[in-house]
Amino acid sequence: MIKVSVFYPNQEGARFDMDYYLQKHMPMVRQKMAGAMKSMGVEQGISGGAPGAPSPYRVIAHMTFDSMEAYQTAFSAHAQTIMADIPNYTDLQPLVQISEIKI
Repeated sequence: MIKVSVFYPNQEGARFDMDYYLQKHMPMVRQKMAGAMKSMGVEQGISGGAPGAPSPYRVIAHMTFDSMEAYQTAFSAHAQTIMADIPNYTDLQPLVQISEIKI
């Protein structure tokens, strides 16, 4: 099983419309990748490790898939639509990490 994590850095002055992200973007991603995606979660950063420190990421999204191939097939079929929606909710450049789940 793999996890695809999308990190949105917590940059001063950046725009992120959480309502749009939760109500429109992520449901669209879920619908487009429905056959392959096993789970989805969204986290909103509230703090860094030290008391009072800002969180390094404003938002982190996680999606799980059975395999890299399942993810690539599902994403490639809808990548243009998914990526074109990003400016509707943020001006941040998302960072993506694909991990193999060990535990």
